[in-house]
Amino acid sequence: MRLRTRILPAALAAATLLAGCQPTPPASATGDASTRPYGRIAFRPCVLTSEQGLPPVEAQCASFPVAENPAQPDGRRIALNIAWLPADNKGGGTPDPVFFLAGGPGQAATDYASAIDMALNEVRRQRDIVLIDQRGTGKSNPLDCRDAKGAPLPLDDTAVPDEAALSAYVGQCLKSLQGRADPRFYTTGEAIADLDAVRAALGVEKINVMGGSYGTRVAQQYAMHYPQHTRSVVLDGVAPNRLVVGGEFAQRLDEALRKQDAQCAKLPACKARFAGASGGDLIARLHALKARLAATPVQVRYHDPDSNALKQDTLTADTLIGLVHGVSYVPQLSSLLPLVVSEAEQGRYESLMAIAKVWSGQVGDQLNRGMQWSVVCAEDAPRYRPDPADADTVLGPDMARMFFAACPQWPRGKAAADFTAPFKSDLPVLVISGELDPVTPPVYGEEVVKNLRHGRHLVLRGQGHGGMGVGCMPKLLGRFFETTDAKALDATCLDSLSYVPPFTSFNGWEP
Repeated sequence: MRLRTRILPAALAAATLLAGCQPTPPASATGDASTRPYGRIAFRPCVLTSEQGLPPVEAQCASFPVAENPAQPDGRRIALNIAWLPADNKGGGTPDPVFFLAGGPGQAATDYASAIDMALNEVRRQRDIVLIDQRGTGKSNPLDCRDAKGAPLPLDDTAVPDEAALSAYVGQCLKSLQGRADPRFYTTGEAIADLDAVRAALGVEKINVMGGSYGTRVAQQYAMHYPQHTRSVVLDGVAPNRLVVGGEFAQRLDEALRKQDAQCAKLPACKARFAGASGGDLIARLHALKARLAATPVQVRYHDPDSNALKQDTLTADTLIGLVHGVSYVPQLSSLLPLVVSEAEQGRYESLMAIAKVWSGQVGDQLNRGMQWSVVCAEDAPRYRPDPADADTVLGPDMARMFFAACPQWPRGKAAADFTAPFKSDLPVLVISGELDPVTPPVYGEEVVKNLRHGRHLVLRGQGHGGMGVGCMPKLLGRFFETTDAKALDATCLDSLSYVPPFTSFNGWEP
């Protein structure tokens, strides 16, 4: 969830996965020898690459046309970008592939092919994996915001823009979409119809749907509306249908920070290192540092994490809070928080600024902002009610307010009448939660699984947002998709998962 939601395994996410799909041109209808048919769709070889060191994935890529407005099938058509990761079994995969649904909203599934391939390596022994860039993302008619010259329109992810600046940004974004997209038709409802259209074109009767973060909303909605075509469901970092995305960010982050503090208190070295004037309370320390930076932003000289060049920039309260929220998704990064906050308290801001720049640089291109607004403005904003309790949180009320600030201007689509109904099903469903997840915590998994007769909820000790590639989860996913019996899974291998100790110095954590 959030403005920049993570769907990746915690050890990989660390905000480092910026993958790109680089397919060969779409297959022609002339029966080119390089084409490989899957049902009625002709695929051609492509390579899905990662810019951050993950191995490339050989795949098959294609585009599939659908009506932008389902009520006007003869109107504008858009092309869905699809990648197919064939099963390793030389005899061909089983007739029920896995459709992976990315998060955000605004992430493109093909952008995470390397991480998905690693997490689902056991699944691929028998099953094909299908990645579809949800309409409005990736190469599926993206709702990307452009300036008057057609270049990407930047928006600083490290600061909360004022209302006038955001209004101008939204206006220019909408202007740039004229003639190429109608934002009203890029909601979850259209997305699940696209999924089923692709399923039918592939010639398969049933599919397994697996969603991460916002993708769990898509997975639940698909299974609710197309149960006859759903074989099984996996929900990694689940958002209940009733959830207003963005509405609970602030209090969930505080809960995660308190859990992190509790782990520090159990470690003598950590407790001794950070038990300062506030007693080591990370939330209290963040409040104090936030107030200091809000009153007096600091000019910081730091070494650029990419080039090592010496730079100078302004550290603000917004920069701090954006960093805290971002790294809290990933325990390997949040373990640095107590240390960099302690350094900043002593007037040494360099490490905090450097990490903030790493984070903001990694997340900028991962989400399609226009598609995100199409989803949240139709499905969440009408239900959002500010919570006065947010004022006392580290995040405060501003992020939730700004999350929906574009909605008065953004063209609004429609959500199904039963959109917020709980996901109740007899389908086999596996739910995965990270114990320290600051945005889709285990309590959401507990809420969802109680309505699933054949559901099971696995909580991964010490993990954050996105657990599909953690520990033995790839093995368990392979077994689940083979048997579709979540309750019979032997999950004792997850007992070896533990916590990432907080750094007590820049040399690392205490043994």
